[in-house]
Amino acid sequence: MDDLHTSQDARRKLLRLLATSAASFGIFGPLALTPSAQAATKNVANVPTLPQLPQLPQLRIGYQKSAVNLVIAKQLGWLEKRLPNTKVSWLEFPAGPQLLEALAVGSLEFGLTGDSPPVFAQAAGKDLVYVGAEPPKPESSAVLTQADSPLRTLADLKGRKVALQKGSSAHYLLLRAVEKAGLQWDEIQPIYLAPADARAAFERKSVDAWAIWDPFYAATELAVRPRVLSNGRGLSNNNSFYLASRAFATQHSQAIAVLFEELTRADRLAQDDRKQAIKLISDFSGLDAGVVSLFLTRRPHSPVAPLASQTVDDQQRVAQAFFKIGLIPKPVKVADAVLKS
Repeated sequence: MDDLHTSQDARRKLLRLLATSAASFGIFGPLALTPSAQAATKNVANVPTLPQLPQLPQLRIGYQKSAVNLVIAKQLGWLEKRLPNTKVSWLEFPAGPQLLEALAVGSLEFGLTGDSPPVFAQAAGKDLVYVGAEPPKPESSAVLTQADSPLRTLADLKGRKVALQKGSSAHYLLLRAVEKAGLQWDEIQPIYLAPADARAAFERKSVDAWAIWDPFYAATELAVRPRVLSNGRGLSNNNSFYLASRAFATQHSQAIAVLFEELTRADRLAQDDRKQAIKLISDFSGLDAGVVSLFLTRRPHSPVAPLASQTVDDQQRVAQAFFKIGLIPKPVKVADAVLKS
């Protein structure tokens, strides 16, 4: 009987040791042992060593004014609270191409862009990976012309000057608009300008049309009262993608999971408390509350998740369209740049 008590005491001490070791490695919750793990406790030498999680000293996030989930999370400091030992930095960019260039040269770990910038980056050999996506937002971008313009249909773009940010989601929208009109790309005059410069050119009537996305679209719609030749409906899904450096994506999957949780939480706030969302975005961006309200009405429920196969296929069509007209030098296989689970 004494031997039995001794054996049981030793076993209880061993289990307490295992529980303490697990807690020291950050594994929380009750200790649940599988049959194989229970067998391992019979011999301390057989207990496996738990690996340390990789450290994340800094997280630099690239975003734009249109990045609703990121802006809300930034304004409320949610990521800083979830990652207390990480220095979180936020860097704003006027458009996706500039953001992905910073990501490619190691100035960022994570960022959000539209559909076209990742295609151009992949074609240029940038070692970036798609890690997540939001649902399509086809009504959040449009091809605009002046209210008094003679342009009435997309076919009227023939021979006209159209402003756009090169390599942006507006680039693909315009490409599809030209195609729908039965025109060739070389039958229009693309004028490559960043959004702020494009708006100035549009208001001066230095260009005949402008392909643009929210919130620039909403701001122009309220201030200038342009005519909308077409939004993205039936042309472009206007997908939004979260990209990361390959090193960050492969070494810090736990941080990406935290990002997705907090960004999806931000989307819930945008849907459930529109008044607070408008104030947070307006305070950050300096945009009029009416502008923010307008572009949020066009924005669907946008939780963040890994890319679905349908989204990858849709993005592949974007890549093929740019290659077909020679805007990227070689074909790309989008799936090669998607983070594998």
